[in-house]
Amino acid sequence: MKLFKRKNDRAAPELIPASREAESCPVLPFSADPVEKELFDRLRRAVPIVDAAVMKIIRLTGGFRLVCSDEKMQAALDEFCDNVPVGLTGRSVNTFADNFLDSLLTYGSAVGEIVPDTENSRIAGLWIADPSRITVSAGSSPFTREYSLRQSDGSMKKLTHPENIIYASLTGGVSLLRGLPALSGILMRIYQCIGQNFDRAGNVRYAVTYKPENGSELTNTREHAMQIAREWADGMNSAKYGQVKDFVAVGDVDIKVIGADNQFYDTNIPVRQLLEQIVAKLSIPPFLLGLSWSSTERMSSQQADILTSELEYYRRLLTPVIRDIGRSFLRSSGSDADCTVEWENINLQDESVLAETRLKNAQAREIELRLGDE
Repeated sequence: MKLFKRKNDRAAPELIPASREAESCPVLPFSADPVEKELFDRLRRAVPIVDAAVMKIIRLTGGFRLVCSDEKMQAALDEFCDNVPVGLTGRSVNTFADNFLDSLLTYGSAVGEIVPDTENSRIAGLWIADPSRITVSAGSSPFTREYSLRQSDGSMKKLTHPENIIYASLTGGVSLLRGLPALSGILMRIYQCIGQNFDRAGNVRYAVTYKPENGSELTNTREHAMQIAREWADGMNSAKYGQVKDFVAVGDVDIKVIGADNQFYDTNIPVRQLLEQIVAKLSIPPFLLGLSWSSTERMSSQQADILTSELEYYRRLLTPVIRDIGRSFLRSSGSDADCTVEWENINLQDESVLAETRLKNAQAREIELRLGDE
């Protein structure tokens, strides 16, 4: 298997092991656990609220723009950011950042590659890799990274151009979803039991009991029971075709609904307790995920500040990665200029609140000007 999918031979990443062995270093190699990766993938597929929270974080992180220190290169940098290929279907540095952050949140680490086009001396595209197949180790110093690729036979192959590899990790390489599989397992068992209860009692089934009384009925019990069964089945099946038929029987016939005496367990309290733990781990206000636990619930200023700090943390992780991509493009274009990342403002408040805030600020400035004139 290849780590990165190729668009063509010219844009393929060069994965040749280096001949020089790294010097011994006390820093231990780091690699994402393939078992945890599969577990987190299944968790996002099985629990929609977890997947929705991750996607919500990615969208709330917002967009950005690369600003070049050389104004002459700004147009070329904008063109590159808007049109650089990302994988087989993506395009733009913003798309790469979204996929990179998705891997970062789900697996605790993310790996990408800047694929050079050596013939035209430019960047051919950007790729997102499987972090469970990459091992990060220290090189000649603890601050020099070396990357190795896990082959299909389990052997490791050192990458010869680590300068083209883009790597980032959350604190300690811990996934945002760690700790959720146990809670999610309990939650899914509750939902499974709810489904089984509806299969058993929610889908109404009837018990028709015929009790013969006199001697003539006792001698023909079998025939009477079969006739009652046919008439009952015919009456029930007629509803499928929009018809209504009454069931008429002679003798002592008792009809009951199976499971009517049973009661469904109230699962609101345990389900809410589990969802509260999941939401607390993901740091997303409940109503943003469709959980209306209060009819008047809305985002308070404290919640907005906390969520903003979370988003700022993810931006701090992405900023060096995005800046390295911009610098690589500028160097491939023969420019020694630098670039910075300008993020869009995080807007988590209602428009009415923002309008009221702008009005109060304008009134305050007007008062200050009047006091200054006096």
